[in-house]
Amino acid sequence: MLDTLIETEEEKRDLAAARAPAADGVTLMHDAAAAADDAVRAAVRDLNKWAAEARAGKMRTGELTAVDRLMLADTSGAAGAADYNEILTADELERSGRALEKLPPADRARMERLLANAKSPQEKAYLMKALAAGHGVDDVETFGGKIHGKDPAWLQRHLSPIVTQGDSLKDEGTDPGNGANINTDLQSFDGQQWAQGGDGREGTCVASTTVTARAMVDPVYALGLTGGPGGQEDDPAAFRRRLVDEQHRMHQEGHGEAHWNGMDLKGQTEISNKEISPETGSSYALHEVRDADSRRTILPEIEKAVADGKPVPFDAEGYEADGTRHGHSMMIVGQEGDKLEIYNPWGKTTWVSEDDFVNGGMAKASDSRLPNAYAVHLPQD
Repeated sequence: MLDTLIETEEEKRDLAAARAPAADGVTLMHDAAAAADDAVRAAVRDLNKWAAEARAGKMRTGELTAVDRLMLADTSGAAGAADYNEILTADELERSGRALEKLPPADRARMERLLANAKSPQEKAYLMKALAAGHGVDDVETFGGKIHGKDPAWLQRHLSPIVTQGDSLKDEGTDPGNGANINTDLQSFDGQQWAQGGDGREGTCVASTTVTARAMVDPVYALGLTGGPGGQEDDPAAFRRRLVDEQHRMHQEGHGEAHWNGMDLKGQTEISNKEISPETGSSYALHEVRDADSRRTILPEIEKAVADGKPVPFDAEGYEADGTRHGHSMMIVGQEGDKLEIYNPWGKTTWVSEDDFVNGGMAKASDSRLPNAYAVHLPQD
């Protein structure tokens, strides 16, 4: 009886021959499932983008003509690629239209006069952006007085901290020394970059990312930083002082470490919700994404938020051979196809691929010390 339990050499060869195609079949099934999952995710990404780009329909208000709604949806800044620099995001178009509808008749009439007297489509769009950010008509009127009659270049320089150039998506490779993308856009006001500590050296990356995020969605706040109390300054040194003071304020608000050196995830969640949420209408929730699967799973939600115009802060990290850890906060501010636009508070933006985000390629947005995204602060509708 025991002899029948012993495999002969012929049986072993037959089993091995059967095992190879079976393994190949399992591999093919796995690859097919992965491809199907990627296709679904790509379809969701593209549908979100197309839905966001149906822009004029987002502004559901009878207080503006169809021509006005279309004009506001299409108005971009003077510099950069028009498609990447629309003044009003999809979410802001919807929020501003809803806010206009809810105004008492007297305030609505004041707002309509401000819009009617605007000297350019850009001026009109920034007025609506201020309304979308939650400002009352009194504040919008004061803001309107500061920007009235300014040319589109002045408006963009003072009110839009991020400008995306038309050639920014071009892949020019990476620096062989540190793995960072060569093709980057410096983000600055009159030559002074929107950078942590003013020069990118302080450890206030979380606070600095939050300051820039708020300036992106609130032009009244942005003008206070660039133009000062009167809104008319063109002084890069004064801007730097105000920018760093505000970064320090938020660093302390988030209970950041002494000597302007780092902030934990709890503090980041707190300042995101205090400083960005009121302007976007969305609270921010922390998602830890410490492996490729979790990063891949959260991508569609990130891309939907970005398509709507809501900045998404995230954190990256890396470890040296001796265990020394490096960490940094950045922000996803744009999406095009399978590319994500990253703002780094060292004062620049660049594009990385979805694969870079998922599989440890975030050195391209920073440097080789910081390959892995590990935490995302996602806007919750």
